[in-house]
Amino acid sequence: MTSLFDPLRLGALSVPNRIFMAPLTRCRAGEEHVANALMAEYYAQRAGAGLLIAEATMAMEGNSAFWREPGIYGPAQVAGWKLVTDAVHAAGGRIFLQVWHGGRACHPDLNGDRQPVSASALAIRNDTVHTPRGKQPYVVPRVLDDAEIPGIVAGFRSAFDNARAAGFDGVEVHGANGYLIDQFLRDGANQRSGPYGGPRENRARLLFEVLDAAAAVWGADRVGLRISPLNSYNDMIDSDPVGLATWLAQRLNDFKLAYLHLMRGDFFGKQQGDVLTPVRANFRGVLVGNMGYTPDEAQAAVAAGKLDAVAFGSGFLANPDLPARIKAGAPLNAPDPKTFYTPGAAGYTDYPAWQG
Repeated sequence: MTSLFDPLRLGALSVPNRIFMAPLTRCRAGEEHVANALMAEYYAQRAGAGLLIAEATMAMEGNSAFWREPGIYGPAQVAGWKLVTDAVHAAGGRIFLQVWHGGRACHPDLNGDRQPVSASALAIRNDTVHTPRGKQPYVVPRVLDDAEIPGIVAGFRSAFDNARAAGFDGVEVHGANGYLIDQFLRDGANQRSGPYGGPRENRARLLFEVLDAAAAVWGADRVGLRISPLNSYNDMIDSDPVGLATWLAQRLNDFKLAYLHLMRGDFFGKQQGDVLTPVRANFRGVLVGNMGYTPDEAQAAVAAGKLDAVAFGSGFLANPDLPARIKAGAPLNAPDPKTFYTPGAAGYTDYPAWQG
């Protein structure tokens, strides 16, 4: 019976266990979007994960959606992330960088008054974004012209090159949670026509072009992808999320990725359905599950062959030694939501390790 503690072949990597750390935005990179020594300490503390997936990181300058999130678009950002990867590798860990474009989730107050861009001129509704001027409503994005999209893909490719220079072991393309790639992918946010709108094949074109760019830099066996077909976060919906997930699982076989990282549900419970079963049935590569798994449920899913690994979010946030705690059946620290996005070490690097 397969265990969470069995090694796993992950494309070009062999990882020692199947307990992954999910990408978690923590807003500790400061106004210049540069990773730093505090972030290096945070990730190195969690190097016992089979794989660390670093937080959503701006592929291109001027596309901030979280105020103090990191970037990977210039020499300062590369040098900052090199502190992190060196610390993780010194601690025996492996780390991928999640590369991201916020699309309509960006805000002018975070980006020098620049209007955000998206697949269609549809703003995120019924939500606000934290900015230096306080919480602000999202604005209507500018529609990307078809002729601009190769520039977006080129920006991602430059980011993938920079991630390689920063010493990462691979990259995860962020195709989830209502950010730019997801805005093109799901029909609730993509109402355009032409080569990037309409049928699924067209709506997925940007995703596939970005995956091709990642593979050109890294080799597909060092590229992962995260998707969230059901998640309504950032005002997202699709008319047929299970059908989309099934179709994607089939098409993604062509890319020979290191893994597919599937968010199984909806943060807000608005969209229901089983995407895990059809994706497992149709995707022939390594499948990583995410969203609300307990250690026992994760073990059962891996043992039953439903998943190959599980990515834990808040569990890793509050428990730097999560794999050791799971193995020992030790109690878990509870995360403090008040410090998820605040500056400094509090609620970041000060969660205690288990004293077993």
